[in-house]
Amino acid sequence: MTIEEMKERKRELGLSNKTLAERSGVPIGTLQKIFSGATSAPREGTIKMLEKTLRTDPGSERVNVQDQTKPYEGLNRSSGSVMAEPPAAYNAGSGATRTLKKPGEFTLEDYLALPEDQRVEMIDGVFYDMAAPMTWHQAIGGFIYKQLLDFTLERGGECTPFMSPVDVQLDEDDKTIVQPDVLIVCDKKKLKNGRVFGAPDFLIEILSPSTRKRDMTLKHYKYANAGVREYWIVDPQKRSTVVYDLENNEIPVIYGEEARVPVLIWNGDCTVDFGLVYRHVAFLLEQ
Repeated sequence: MTIEEMKERKRELGLSNKTLAERSGVPIGTLQKIFSGATSAPREGTIKMLEKTLRTDPGSERVNVQDQTKPYEGLNRSSGSVMAEPPAAYNAGSGATRTLKKPGEFTLEDYLALPEDQRVEMIDGVFYDMAAPMTWHQAIGGFIYKQLLDFTLERGGECTPFMSPVDVQLDEDDKTIVQPDVLIVCDKKKLKNGRVFGAPDFLIEILSPSTRKRDMTLKHYKYANAGVREYWIVDPQKRSTVVYDLENNEIPVIYGEEARVPVLIWNGDCTVDFGLVYRHVAFLLEQ
């Protein structure tokens, strides 16, 4: 069904966005974006959920909301914890039966079926909730990205910097999708289907309360094993940056808040001026 056909069917059934959200499992915010035209290309999984609900005859068996897995039930968003139960989109089976997946069993198909306004990462088949980033987090990432972009525009070359959100299919399989805060990809063959397929050359994670432990442990391990060449962990609270030279397996180096940190994959020809970064975002960190 096209979006216009969905709108017409919704009117025929006399459904409000609230009722349609309850019956389909699609968040009401996502419905409002779709039907207002703010979202022109909804996820395939979202479309399927809506089609299933809107094609149900009002007089026949309707979608049983109580029988669907509730999205993010019992999840503490501030903790960045593992999702205990994902949305019904990828737990719904045919007919009256459905097979619930457990953490570790989810795949790229399940990830793509998520509603558009749900932000998560998937590592080894386990979903991890990602709270909306704070203003200082976005500002720091933006100022770092700008310095990397300016360097590439001046010098040219094959490498391309990106800023989150960008899906990275890290292990080249269907079990892990991460969204680093800043990344550089030098092999354009890795840019496929709107995602990065394989390990980027360079990654930065900016620590926040909801992701701190995961960035420092699990994701560090995953990045090293996937073949990432260089990994920075930026800690805004301590005004420090830890640089891991994963390519040469060197001891990590810790830089302070006024440091100009060299980008090792570019032989130090490019440096990120963290003094400049923190001068711009200091007022946000003090709030």
